[in-house]
Order: sequence, then structure tokens, then C-alpha cells
Amino acid sequence: MKFLMILTAIVGIDLLQAKDITGDWHAVLDVQTMQLRIVFHIFDTDNILSATMDSPDQNAFGIKVTNATYADSILTLEIAGSRINYTGKFDGNSIVGTFKQFMNEFPLVLLREEPEKKSYSRPQTPKEPYPYYVEDVYFNNPEAGIKLAGTITLPDTKRKYPAVIMISGSGAQDRDEMIFEHRPFHVIADHLARNGIASLRFDDRGTAKSEGDFSAGTTYDFATDVSAAVKYLKTRKEIKQIGLLGHSEGGIIAPIVASRSKDVQFIILLAGTGDRGDRLLLMQQEAIMRASGEPESEVQKTLSINAKAFELVVQATDHDNLKTEMRKYITETTDNGSVEIPEGLSRDDFIEAQIQGICNPWMFQFMKLDPAKYLEQVQCPVLALNGAMDLQVPSQMNLNAIRNALGKGGNKDVTSREFPGLNHLFQECKTGLPEEYITIEQTIAPEVLNELSTWIKKKTKIK
Repeated sequence: MKFLMILTAIVGIDLLQAKDITGDWHAVLDVQTMQLRIVFHIFDTDNILSATMDSPDQNAFGIKVTNATYADSILTLEIAGSRINYTGKFDGNSIVGTFKQFMNEFPLVLLREEPEKKSYSRPQTPKEPYPYYVEDVYFNNPEAGIKLAGTITLPDTKRKYPAVIMISGSGAQDRDEMIFEHRPFHVIADHLARNGIASLRFDDRGTAKSEGDFSAGTTYDFATDVSAAVKYLKTRKEIKQIGLLGHSEGGIIAPIVASRSKDVQFIILLAGTGDRGDRLLLMQQEAIMRASGEPESEVQKTLSINAKAFELVVQATDHDNLKTEMRKYITETTDNGSVEIPEGLSRDDFIEAQIQGICNPWMFQFMKLDPAKYLEQVQCPVLALNGAMDLQVPSQMNLNAIRNALGKGGNKDVTSREFPGLNHLFQECKTGLPEEYITIEQTIAPEVLNELSTWIKKKTKIK
């Protein structure tokens, strides 16, 4: 989430009680994979209320608030260009309210003093000293003209070991694939090293210490980063076999790379997808809406509207034509009342936000991408694992599609397994909903870790 646009603003106000809320107000905003500090500075100058916002963790300061009101203990702050709206009630000590941006809503309590960021218990995160060798490394992707940063983990430096290259899911991820302070790739690397298996995990392009522009990349671009990682591992004297481990979108990238390289000797798909991108997104939306208790009528309405939008993407041959057709379709569904505009967002802003979300380079390619095309070409051993409560990559449908594609290509060395009670991150869970990820202390179920090391040892003949 980014809200770094600097705007000009002077705001009018009802000001009988403005003196109560002027000054600095601090909060920590929980946003998906991170916590962001937020500071609102509220001023009363000649009975005119004005405000600015800082986001220190994004190195953004003095963002102008375009509209502010305060009446009957209710404070409202709006930053129009970034589609931000905050509404809260002042109780004498704090302001309790809701922070909104686009269609996302987050509870947010403003305090006079800066609160500490929440610290979550993550008992599986490895702690130093490690009983194995760890080295931070850099390697080049000449095709993209960028340098990527990562970490190699080795049982020791005296022998040769099989190695796994870890490939993250969608969105810009660091080398640990960190989400809500969970570090699943770090946990996996630790487990593998303790079982005689090396690994390389790296920051996605444009993320942390890696170069490049992530926002301009597609799944195929990210595949070239993984190919570069394979070439790099071939230069390491400690590595004798190379495999790929891809989570979610990484489970699409792994077959793409393996289908093009004889240097990849096995692949592991963790919640990997087996169906075309547009159909996967519809599966995901349906599963999450049903698990969230949405009325059946709303589920069917949403799927119908989105299916038509996704079809426009699949049939499109270029971005310009897609944007024209998408604008026409979204305008029609908005104006006829089929789609409800979120509170605080204008019609035009809503339409533009939808177009930007669905017509970006990554989405354009992802919806068209059919993993079966590449799975059919994979001849090395494959391990495919899913959690039965995965709502982002529904298990049975995708495992079946993966098995069918591999079988069609004649690959007989395929192992697949569905784990009861596990979600998309392979955590033991209750609902499978993404909002539950942050509340679970477990990063990855031990039985999944054991499945990984046992299978790799078997395929690489480690005793």
C-alpha cells in the first residue's frame, strides 16, 4: 500500500472544539505484511483547521490533508489524491476510528504518544548461533540487467550438498517471504540445513537489497531471476544438485524454469497452481467469500461481474485496447448499480482504481498464464503439497490439475499430498481466511517440513 502523493490543502472546519484535537496524533497501522507508523499533525490557525500526515516507515512526511472536519467529537480527515479517509471519535484521550484507502479498511486508534509496534510471537523463527554455515550473496541476472541479493545456507563447507532455490509467492517479498513477522523461507532453510540440504533464498527484484523494478515485472520476468539463481548455484563448489521450491505464484515459476533447464533436477510446489490465472482468481474469490459468510446472491453476483472483466483481459492483445474495453465495462457496471462505490470514493476515482488494479503488466500476463503448458514439459521429480483449508489456491482443484498436466506430459515421478487443517501458508488454522494468518503463532506445520526433507533426501539419495 502506498500513499505518498503530496497534495495541496487547506481545510475548512467547524471549530468550537478544535482546540481539543490540535497537535500530534500517533498510531500504528497494520497493513497486510507490515506495520506502518502514522502521524497526523492537526493545526488550528485563525479558526481554520488544517492537517498533514507522516508515514515515517515509508520516509514520507508532510502529506497534506485535503479536507478535515471536527464536530460533535467526530474527526474526519481526507487525502483525496491517495484515496485516504480517516474517521474517528475523540474520547478525551484518544481518537478511535477507521482508516480507509480505496476499498481497504483498517481499525486505527490515534494516541498522543507514539505507540510501540506490536510484537508477535513467532517461536519457529530460527535464532543464532546456527549449527550450519550462512552466507549473504549477490548474483546477476544479465537478461534484466540487475543484481539480486540473497542468502545461502549450507550444512557445512566441507562437502557437496543438494540445494533448493526458494521462489516466493505474488507480491514483492524479501528472501524470508516475510508476512506478519512470519518468515517461512527462513524456517524452511533452517530445517533443510539441519537435514543435510543446502538452500538459496533471495529478495525479489526491487525489494530489500535486490535491484530492479518489481512493479514492472511479470511472472515470466521473475522466472528469469530464478534462472539466474540456478546459474549462480552452478558456480558454487559446495552444490551438487539443484532443485526449486516455489510457494503460490512461485509454484508457477518453478515449472516454467524447470521446463527450460536441464540443470533443475527436482521441483517442489507449495500451494502451487494448476489452472489458468483468471480461473484461479475466481476460485479464490469464491472460496474466500463463502468462508466469510457472504450471502449466496452476493457471491454469484461478484463472480459473474468479475468473470466478464477477466475475460476481457484473457482476450486482449494489448494494454491500450484492454484499458479502453475495461473502462467501458467498469463504467457500465458502476452506473447501472451492479457495483457499489465504497464510501468516500468518487465515481471517477473508483473506476480508475479498478482499471489500474486489473490492467497492470503483472495481472495482464498472470490471467493468461496456464501452468499446465509448462507442467506438461517437466520431466524431473515433482512434489506438490497443498493445505486442505487453503482459500487462496483451493487444494483439490489445483492438485488435480497439476497431476493431470504432469501425467499428460508423461512424468511418472510425481508425489502429491493434501494436508488436513492447513491454510495457504501451511499453518494449522480454524478458518483458512487470510485475516487469520497474523493471529497464528505457528509459521509452518512441522509435518510439512518433515515431508520436504524426507522427499528431498529420497530423490537426492542423502542418507
